[in-house]
Amino acid sequence: MNRHIKIFDTTLRDGEQAPGCSMNLYEKQEVARQLEALKVDVMEAGFAVSSPGDFESVKTIANLVKESSVASLSRALEKDIDASAEALVGAVHPRIHLFIATSDVHMQYKLRMTPEQVLERTAAMVSYARNRCADVEFSAEDATRSDREFLAKVVTAAIKAGAGTVNIPDTVGYTTPAEMYDLIQYLRNNVENIDQAIIAVHCHDDLGMATANSLAGVKAGAGQIECTVNGIGERAGNAALEEVVMALQTRPDLYGGTTMIETRQLYRASRLIYNIIGQTVPLNKSIVGKNAFVHESGIHQHGVMAERTTYEIIKPESVGFLANNMVLGKHSGRHAFDARLSELGYALTKDELDTAFAKFKQIADRKKDVTDSDLEAIVTNREYVENLYKLVTFDVHTAKDTNAVCVIRLRRNGDELEDVSLGDGPVDAAYNAIDKIIGITDSKLEYYTINSTSDGQDALGEVIVKVRSGNELLTGRGLSTDIIESSILAYLNALNKLVSFS
Repeated sequence: MNRHIKIFDTTLRDGEQAPGCSMNLYEKQEVARQLEALKVDVMEAGFAVSSPGDFESVKTIANLVKESSVASLSRALEKDIDASAEALVGAVHPRIHLFIATSDVHMQYKLRMTPEQVLERTAAMVSYARNRCADVEFSAEDATRSDREFLAKVVTAAIKAGAGTVNIPDTVGYTTPAEMYDLIQYLRNNVENIDQAIIAVHCHDDLGMATANSLAGVKAGAGQIECTVNGIGERAGNAALEEVVMALQTRPDLYGGTTMIETRQLYRASRLIYNIIGQTVPLNKSIVGKNAFVHESGIHQHGVMAERTTYEIIKPESVGFLANNMVLGKHSGRHAFDARLSELGYALTKDELDTAFAKFKQIADRKKDVTDSDLEAIVTNREYVENLYKLVTFDVHTAKDTNAVCVIRLRRNGDELEDVSLGDGPVDAAYNAIDKIIGITDSKLEYYTINSTSDGQDALGEVIVKVRSGNELLTGRGLSTDIIESSILAYLNALNKLVSFS
């Protein structure tokens, strides 16, 4: 009989810690709704004590989510546990996730504690957390580099104090699948009360083995995998949710476990995260990449046409890729637009649908055919802040071997503001003019990329930018058939976030 393997998603906590992957509160709520649509068992909403912003994020998501458990990370300190408990008051299924390091190097140089002190702190703080929350998870940070005998003592103490889940993290991505399998087996054989808790694994990808290590843990008896959408996270990232889920679904004979994940939401979840953090899906990304189900070799094409399973072990539609590609145009109505979005897996509110349909109509006037890829781009390029500055018009003049000049007119609160600037090319000139209007003096463009959402000369151009201002790194996205307009919209999107949050 297949075991239920829980999926603990930490995209909103560990994933957001990756450089350039921070999210604002509106974006976090969008991600939380998508994670619940995926039916993750647990979502880690943040580290409540770390900042007022993180506390507010955990609190907001705890009140938003109804089906999944919502977790807050805490160090083995009373103040951390109190902050998590307070932030999780509104959660239907709250969980406090408590951690302390157990490896010699961490205890000596980071904690400056003896093993005996770590053991005592573990028991005391898990007990303290258990009195604040019925569901407590304990993590032994850097477990894979810890002394096994000591690790077993710590895990035993945590379970005895009330931890219902004990997490064995490969914090620095150091271990291998064979070692992870042996470690989980060792704990199962040497922790006397291990049957009273679920064993979890949390693997980082520094050596490219996070998914393999996570699955090895499951094969050895772990009942929970901690992961992130697209594998985003600290340094090289985490085990990718879509990879571990589809591996378990594709090979139940090997792993003996299944998840409750709604796999048809995987592609949408991946696109949402990539759009929010301002990155594009690598073509060869497993499960969700554009080339994941493309067959160019003649031998492969012949095999798939004869029998799909010759070269496909996963059906594209099972992860959210739709086989048909309906084309809409300027004469398509709201009903057809709404129906196609529903088929693509998008459930928009009335206000969101109004905004998306208006954008669709604008694009359909410029573009003969609007494809599914275009529709996805329209929906995912939503504003997550009040549109403080809105583009009214722009006029760019550029020529070879001369500076470009751009006149920009923006609207804010009913007032129209206009300025002109020179630049090294039309985009630079436009950005300089925007800076002058808004009064930005320290912004720096750190990332700029253009993607085509579909084929053809009238394809939509999606521009993604990352703009640094002080300690803030803000992502902006813009969409238009005019690449200069896309560039301006993306930059405005980023600066509107800066203005809104300052």
